[in-house]
Amino acid sequence: MFNFKISCDQATTICDKSQYGKANLREILQLRMHFFSCKICRLYSKQNSLMSRIIKTMRAEQTVCAMSKEQKERMRAAIEKNARKKDLK
Repeated sequence: MFNFKISCDQATTICDKSQYGKANLREILQLRMHFFSCKICRLYSKQNSLMSRIIKTMRAEQTVCAMSKEQKERMRAAIEKNARKKDLK
C-alpha cells in the first residue's frame, strides 16, 4: 500500500497534470483523498477547470492567441457569474 497523504503543492501539480491526462491512477487517488480534507485545493481544481474550459472555448473562436477586449470582458463575466453561483450555494 502507499501513502495517500500529499501536500497542497503536490495536489496542485497533480491537478494540473490530470487536466491534461498526464496523471496516473495513484496520483488521481491521492488527489481525491486530499480533496476530502482541503477545501482550498478543491476550489483551486474547480477554478482551474473553469479557466481551462473558457480558454478552450475562446481559442476555438479564433486562431490568434491574443484576446480582444470583448473576449476578455466575456471571460471576466463568465468568471464572475461562476463565482456568484458558488456564493449562493
